[in-house]
Amino acid sequence: MIRAHSLSCGYGTRGGKTVLHGVDLRVARGELVGLCGPNGAGKSTLIAALAGLLAPSEGRVELDGQDISGLSARQRAQCISCVPQRLEAPAGFTVRELVLMGRFAHTGTLSGYGPDDHEAAEKALREAGAWELAPRMALELSGGELQRVLLARALAQGKNALLLDEATSAMDLARRVASFDLLARLAGSGSAILTAMHDLNLAALYCPRLVFLK
Repeated sequence: MIRAHSLSCGYGTRGGKTVLHGVDLRVARGELVGLCGPNGAGKSTLIAALAGLLAPSEGRVELDGQDISGLSARQRAQCISCVPQRLEAPAGFTVRELVLMGRFAHTGTLSGYGPDDHEAAEKALREAGAWELAPRMALELSGGELQRVLLARALAQGKNALLLDEATSAMDLARRVASFDLLARLAGSGSAILTAMHDLNLAALYCPRLVFLK
């Protein structure tokens, strides 16, 4: 499903820092893979590159055998859902509206959200354990609540491939376990999931395969 071939990338142009050097990685359908390593090892950089948000300096990223550099941002968003590490809630939107934004890549350029989009958003809110937050303003949420909502937004966007960057780090233990129960079920249903994480106990419990960055 998602594959990195000899991937090297970093930030800046001339004199910029290369963070990843020659990374090879494959995440197949039905896999829940844990991405581990110390701070600064390049976990967030790798996820950004796999999502097509950061262009490699060498190597390539493939989605179902196709180089993602040849896909538009909309095409990538229709296939890959990403939950970033940084928590950012836009002002002026309710939780329900924020989750519905995950459907944008599936709508027409000029058309609004249809019944299928609203149904997908409501289902995602329930799956992520965030249904009761739906009417609240996004800016009012705690860090853990916002992470549940961002996970719901990713689920509403699509479940073929999920890239999660410390997506449960602000949740309490019960919510974190519930989220990983959900991820395990999604993988069992055919999703390809890569999750960056520091909690090695959860990684050992839920991820049949671990990838470590040094």
